[in-house]
Amino acid sequence: MADGRVGAIVEQCWHRVPGGTAVSAVLSLAALARHSDWEVVGIAASHRGPPGELAVPPVEVCHMGLGRVALYEAWHRFRRPSIQSRAGRLDVVHATGGVIPPSGDAALVVTLHDLAFLHHPEHFNRRGVAFMSRAFELAKRHADAVLVPSEHTADDCASHGLSADRLSVVPWGVTARAVGERDRSEVRSRYRLPPRFLLWAGTIEPRKNLKSLVSAVAQSQTRLPLLLVGPGGWGVDAAGLTAGSAVEVRHLGSVPGDDLRVLYDLADVFVYPSLMEGFGMPVLEAMAQGTAVVTSGGTATGEVAGSAGVLVDPTSVDSIAAGIDSVAGDDALREELGTAGAQRAGTMTWERTAAEIAVVYNGVLK
Repeated sequence: MADGRVGAIVEQCWHRVPGGTAVSAVLSLAALARHSDWEVVGIAASHRGPPGELAVPPVEVCHMGLGRVALYEAWHRFRRPSIQSRAGRLDVVHATGGVIPPSGDAALVVTLHDLAFLHHPEHFNRRGVAFMSRAFELAKRHADAVLVPSEHTADDCASHGLSADRLSVVPWGVTARAVGERDRSEVRSRYRLPPRFLLWAGTIEPRKNLKSLVSAVAQSQTRLPLLLVGPGGWGVDAAGLTAGSAVEVRHLGSVPGDDLRVLYDLADVFVYPSLMEGFGMPVLEAMAQGTAVVTSGGTATGEVAGSAGVLVDPTSVDSIAAGIDSVAGDDALREELGTAGAQRAGTMTWERTAAEIAVVYNGVLK
């Protein structure tokens, strides 16, 4: 494997809600630093304070001289300032999430998580759609290689003009950890959990399809309580989701990673009927803990689950409800899906992700 130095964008670690783009960047870069010969330096805007606790860069960070808004505008409109002016010599610039910086004499690798802004612009504000559209055009024009986390996203990118020979599918990974009885007992007590429950995890926003999920849970025959875990994002009123439902719906907000792992383990079913994802990390995390999954067919989350999950039509409340009932009401099926999911998740590690990213870096060296 060739030695090299890569400057990877980690600015999303300072976002109010970092989301999957930040978490995937942090975990893949950490594995890359551990398991490859590539030297990784993080690139971020100027900040007075540290990043949030949900996504901390795993490498030394070089801060540019501009704040985020000014930096992003300068990069997208004027293709400056140069990252190398601050970070020194680089072989590769890796745009890991959203913004497409200039790469100078280095190769440019871009990670595109999804093209949701093209399919569901109503789920974003106009400024966000304009920014992401510009980023996609810059990626098509300048990227030497484009990483996507799923075949679903690869096909979508190709159908929107990105040449297939520059696309590499590099799925995200997961780390499974055993959960003990003491952990289960403490988490049950800490969150006052019901004996049985359905679980959803993620950032609350329109494309997560939570209104339909709540309606489906109320319509289901099993009528298990639904727990929602994760930060409030935008565009959806979490309090409104949980109020007035015919079944118990609780929003626990953000929880520590160790607690989330136990919640996955304790849940009867993990339900994730998102309208569109680039990958669907919560689905893989639930599978890694041996929990049966119900998720959206014909999407990247269905691709992640494969035959180890029950796939439903996310646009149909009836279909979601039927999927929930088929799993929640069948102990044998739940156990079968949990075992299959854990086996599938066991093949998807961050070390594998890092190795595949390193192959792409080596392939674009100039």
